[in-house]
Formats: sequence, structure tokens, C-alpha cells
Amino acid sequence: MAGDSFSPYVDEAGNIGFPEGFELFMVHLGSWFAPEGEASGFHDVYTERETVEVYRRTGKFPDGATLVKELRSSETGDYTTGTGVSHATSGIKQWFVMIKDTQGRFPKNPLWGEGWGWALYRPGDTNKNAATDYAVDCLGCHVPARKTDWIYVEGYPVLNSD
Repeated sequence: MAGDSFSPYVDEAGNIGFPEGFELFMVHLGSWFAPEGEASGFHDVYTERETVEVYRRTGKFPDGATLVKELRSSETGDYTTGTGVSHATSGIKQWFVMIKDTQGRFPKNPLWGEGWGWALYRPGDTNKNAATDYAVDCLGCHVPARKTDWIYVEGYPVLNSD
């Protein structure tokens, strides 16, 4: 993409591309589990190794950092580890992609703001960002994490250098 020096997933207009195969080359930051509702299932979050290294040193996400959240369906069963144990399935519900932008590169693009580029991809069409306006489609879920750069860092133990 044209914006390779900033992010390989962002073109000159600020369009965010889906990072194909991310789960094979990115670091798993952590997981969330939502037992009920539209967003139920496992939320696994990934980023670049370099992002983790910079965050551990500075406590901030570096310019161009990519965060990918994969939302998978879940099933519950009884196992030797206990009853009612939930596990992820192969059923992908959707992916969220965020790209850190410390420079405010795309002020007229409605998918960029609050220091991030925001994208939503659905299974079957990873070529089309389903989000149209970050303030409407994305920001509402991140308001409680406003003080931590809109990211729920408490769920990502790998970011801690301890």
C-alpha cells in the first residue's frame, strides 16, 4: 500500500486494509470472553512484536501500531478441567482493526480520530471495511477506555514488562 512507511495496512487516502494471516505473525496480547449478547464469544487481540516492545518501554502505542481483535463464537461443555467450560470455535463473527496515528494524517476521513484509524471486517469480505464513521460505529464501545488511549490495556498482560 502507498502508506508503507507509516503502516503497510493504510493507503494514501487512509483506507485500512485487512492484515491477512495476522494470527501467524503477530503477538497475542490477550483475550476477553463475553458470555452473552451480540458480541458474545472470545475476543482475541493481536499486535506487532515491535508494538509490545515500544509499549513496555514507553507505556504508549507507537505510531503505526496495528491492533487486530478477532471475535469468535464459543461453545460450552464439561471437561476434566470443570463443568461449563467455554472454548472458541472456528466460527468467526468479525474482526476489528485499529491503526495508531500520532500525526493526525487523515483529518477528513471519518474512520480516523482520537489518535486511531478504525475498521470493522466481516467474514466473507475482508476487502471491505464495514465501518463508515468511527464516532458512530466504533467509539461508543471504547469510551470506558478513554484514559488508556481508547484501549482496554488491562486485558493485555503481555504489555506489562514485569
